[in-house]
Amino acid sequence: MAQDKLKDWPNLGRYRDANAQVQPPAAGENRVVFMGDSITDGWGHNDSRFFPGKPYINRGISGQTTPQMLIRFRPDVIALKPKVVVILAGTNDLAGNTGPSTLEAIENNLTSMAELAKVNGIRVVLASLLPVCDYIKPQTARRPPEQIVALNDWMKDYTAKNGLVYLDYHSALLDDKKLFKQELTRDCLHPNEAGYAVMGPLAEKAIAVALRQTPVNSKKGSSKNHSGKHGKAGAGL
Repeated sequence: MAQDKLKDWPNLGRYRDANAQVQPPAAGENRVVFMGDSITDGWGHNDSRFFPGKPYINRGISGQTTPQMLIRFRPDVIALKPKVVVILAGTNDLAGNTGPSTLEAIENNLTSMAELAKVNGIRVVLASLLPVCDYIKPQTARRPPEQIVALNDWMKDYTAKNGLVYLDYHSALLDDKKLFKQELTRDCLHPNEAGYAVMGPLAEKAIAVALRQTPVNSKKGSSKNHSGKHGKAGAGL
C-alpha cells in the first residue's frame, strides 16, 4: 500500500476510469462535484443516499489532505464541468496525514482550489471542517478543536470577501461542550447516518445559493487572509 502511494501520491488513479465515463453535462444540468476526504468518500458509497436523483458526483478520497486534492482538482473537478464544487478539506492536514502542516498552508491550498474553480467558471462552496470529540475514540489531540475553529473562521472570512459560499456543517453538529454530538458520529470524526442526514439539507441550501450566483471566470478579486489574521466572519449557511 505504501509503495502504491509513492507511485501515485495524490491517488489520481482512484477516479480515472470513472471520470472517463462521465458524459458532458446536459443542457440545464446543475452538476455538482463534491471534493473531499473520507467524510465525503463515505457519503453514499455504500448506500443510495448520496443525493438520489441529483446530478451530484462524489470525488472524496479517504485520508487525503489539501495538497493531494489540489493536485487532482483538474481531473476530478474541472474536467467534469460542474456548475458548483463543494470542497470539504483540511481535517487530515491538521492531523498530519501527509506530514506536518500549518493553517496558512491549508488556507493557501483551499485558496488555490477556489481560484482554479473560479477561473474555469465553477461556483465555489467551501465547507467548514466538522467538529471532533473523544466520547467514542480520542480525536481532539490530533485535530485540536481550536485549530478547527480558526480554519473555519478563515473560511467564513475568505468566502465573504471573495463572493463564494460558506457551508457551515460545524455549528449544526456541535453539542453544548462545543464538540461533535455523540449521536451524530460513529467515531468522533466521521458522521454516522444521522450526521449525514443533518449535513445533506445544509449542502443543498449552499448549492442553491451558489447556483444563483453569476460565475466569475477570472482570478481578479481574489483575496487571502492567513492564519493569525482571522477577521470577523461573514454570514454562513
